[in-house]
Amino acid sequence: MYSVKIYGAGSIGNHLAHAARQLGWDVAVCDVDEGALRRMQHEIYPGRYGRWDDSIRLSSNDAAPRGEFDFIFVGTPPDRHMELALDAISEAPRILLIEKPLCKPSLEQADDLYQASRQSSVEVFVGYDHVVGKANRMLEGIVAGGGIGDVVTIDVDFREHWGGIFKAHPWLSGPQDSYLGYWERGGGASGEHSHAVNLWQHLAHVGGGGRVTEVSARLDYRSEGEANYDAQCLMSLKTENGLLGRVVQDVVTRPTVKRARVQGTEGVVDWIGGYNAEGDAVIQRRDGEADRLEVVEKSRPDDFLAELRYLEGQLSRPEEIPVTGIERGLDSMLVIAASHRSEREGRRISIDYDEGYKLSALKGYEPT
Repeated sequence: MYSVKIYGAGSIGNHLAHAARQLGWDVAVCDVDEGALRRMQHEIYPGRYGRWDDSIRLSSNDAAPRGEFDFIFVGTPPDRHMELALDAISEAPRILLIEKPLCKPSLEQADDLYQASRQSSVEVFVGYDHVVGKANRMLEGIVAGGGIGDVVTIDVDFREHWGGIFKAHPWLSGPQDSYLGYWERGGGASGEHSHAVNLWQHLAHVGGGGRVTEVSARLDYRSEGEANYDAQCLMSLKTENGLLGRVVQDVVTRPTVKRARVQGTEGVVDWIGGYNAEGDAVIQRRDGEADRLEVVEKSRPDDFLAELRYLEGQLSRPEEIPVTGIERGLDSMLVIAASHRSEREGRRISIDYDEGYKLSALKGYEPT
């Protein structure tokens, strides 16, 4: 039986704890806030899953056990990820998972974490669970298998009013009460819905496009009281192999629209998140043929089960470049940081990966 320590007793911490217990793992959860631990035990966990699991150990961060875990999960707000992740590496778990977004758009300590991970035996992953879900794996298989020919362009939308987030976090009265309302802390549309840019990048790799090297973005910043966030983040992306596409992330759209479209030379394939009450859908279309629709049954807890099963598989069947590995998560952060700079400077921003995961990797685009 594997053992896991989870930092953060909020919504993500509950999801991860429940998924781990479904797999029979030993679970310890810690938080800096004793009230958050009580809320997890008496409200969130039993409210979502029917009853509290007495086998879950709860403690403050200071009193949490150290050095005895196969997995450590960091499920706190993103502005605490780097501090906790660097400390977690010193405990030498087999796998470290950090919730998305990986860090703040300032990329503070991002390269430090990358270098620390390379110098240790710890495998580090980022919580972009959509790319390992069953429906997206189906989408990936169609693209990789040539089912739509060569990839021409990719569009990904994660448009979701964040009222649903606050409904799942009833202890928050609005965006100002957490990192969600502050883009510089990793919130706003650019951070909270960064599943979209990560999925775009993943599909670009599958389709042979390579890494994103140019970003042109427009963001809609809003100030509400103390909160300062981007309500919309619209990105045009270009990869090192010349693939062009678009990503839209927002916190204003309802009903929710979550979808990815990969256009090929011989057809198109769509992934639609929340297609109906049963789950997600993958639709393949080719001229002169009937649409091929596959509905993949899925509930919200299934997202986290798929993620943990993927991590478990990495222990015995590691991929050379894991699709949720630290490199992919850091690449997404470079694009997010570039989008903010693009809006600020009103021009395209290029990414120089030789500079590492630092703001110096972002350059004002100079056409040649």
